[in-house]
Amino acid sequence: MTDLPLSRSGKNALEVAIRAVREAGQVLLASFQSQRDIKSKGKGNLVSEADMLSEKAILKVLKEEYPDFGFVSEESTLDTSDSSHTWIVDPLDGTNNYVFGIPFFCVNVALTEDKDILMGVTYDPVQEELFYAQKGQDAHLNNSPVYVSGKTSLQNSLVGVDLGYNIDRGRELLDIMIKLWPGVHALRVMGSGALGLAYVACGRIDLYLHRFLYPWDIVSGILLVKEAGGRVTNWDGAEANIRSQEIIAANNRLHQEFISLLTS
Repeated sequence: MTDLPLSRSGKNALEVAIRAVREAGQVLLASFQSQRDIKSKGKGNLVSEADMLSEKAILKVLKEEYPDFGFVSEESTLDTSDSSHTWIVDPLDGTNNYVFGIPFFCVNVALTEDKDILMGVTYDPVQEELFYAQKGQDAHLNNSPVYVSGKTSLQNSLVGVDLGYNIDRGRELLDIMIKLWPGVHALRVMGSGALGLAYVACGRIDLYLHRFLYPWDIVSGILLVKEAGGRVTNWDGAEANIRSQEIIAANNRLHQEFISLLTS
């Protein structure tokens, strides 16, 4: 178990992160289905005013409690410091779902020390589901421990995927989906990589795949899946880290079967 650094007010980092995501969740719900100021950052990659307001709410909490820590957030430039600790923030994962009125999106906050993930929180404000993990402890959903699926075969597995914003990588994943189908129970395009990983951690999805991600999409989810007893790797089978862009997440047995399928 890793001890978390205490904040100015004496709380630990997990308590502070949970406060931050809950406040951001309220901001997102207040604007859900009433978005007006929406911009495009690229093909299929939208940013809304709610993204910015959510980020503002999160950073206010984190900077008040940990003024010396570094910050990396999707909607802002890198904010570094001399500290070895860095907050990695996604104020709204699943922006396309959010903008189109689909109630499947979340907020991510994780704390790293150098390349080590100390804790991660993923919050779904619509369902009021709080996924969190601390290094060396179980993953949790609303204070109850959760674990990855016990499925032993892809044939019986529900597989979640997302195509991302890189067209070539998205096409590659479509080809893999064709290779998987109909040899799996079902395929689902999630629209949120963070919730895809959280759903693997709690056993709702048996396998999650993505070919192009950013740190704020995955850092919390990597720790959630690992602490839930699963495995998260790149597509070459190397253990995923905060710089990974490709993700395979599942229990060990399904992970091995999928890697074998890729190379067959």
